[in-house]
Amino acid sequence: MHRRGVGAGAIAKKKLAEAKYKERGTVLAEDQLAQMSKQLDMFKTNLEEFASKHKQEIRKNPEFRVQFQDMCATIGVDPLASGKGFWSEMLGVGDFYYELGVQIIEVCLALKHRNGGLITLEELHQQVLKGRGKFAQDVSQDDLIRAIKKLKALGTGFGIIPVGGTYLIQSVPAELNMDHTVVLQLAEKNGYVTVSDIKASLKWETERARQVLEHLLKEGLAWLDLQAPGEAHYWLPALFTDLYSQEITAEEAREALP
Repeated sequence: MHRRGVGAGAIAKKKLAEAKYKERGTVLAEDQLAQMSKQLDMFKTNLEEFASKHKQEIRKNPEFRVQFQDMCATIGVDPLASGKGFWSEMLGVGDFYYELGVQIIEVCLALKHRNGGLITLEELHQQVLKGRGKFAQDVSQDDLIRAIKKLKALGTGFGIIPVGGTYLIQSVPAELNMDHTVVLQLAEKNGYVTVSDIKASLKWETERARQVLEHLLKEGLAWLDLQAPGEAHYWLPALFTDLYSQEITAEEAREALP
């Protein structure tokens, strides 16, 4: 007994059903997209109302400012993205981070002859606060990181290097790869590192360790101590505080500008 082939009518009916399902799916997707857009608009409206109500707290309280920035990020709003518009006019955050960026540059330039262009986030925070004075708007380390990221986007040579539980701020356009970063992390404990330290901790060959240290010396990021007991010490001035006993004032920072 021969099986009957599928007729043209059945094929046409199947294609029609598939077309309807596809059309229905498109309609549902468009409805969902429209609903999500409506919800997003509502969230943005509520966020603007919240910002208007709490603008003084956002300006003055660093912790509150961090929470507000995180809340903005959840719906894709960046108050720092533009110098004009609602957020800049309402909160003045664009001006705040621009001014903070200028202060960061001033401090980094003033200390460059001491640290070679690397400074811990904590030290940078202390120096910025000293330069701002007692009655200026308070800033947090989170504020500094956000301002530095904006400077980094401008191609100014600024970068953020994770070291242990903190960060090193790089303010010079030096080429640092993962080997250099690992050695900086190793030097965090004592403020210096030796070839033997690197070989023992990282299991590197002598030549690899020397190449990394020589690069840090060349870039002015490390100091060589040939008088140290045992073997040469490579000090990272950004990682020890003895050199920072002299306070840097805002006036000194401005005088260091070219």
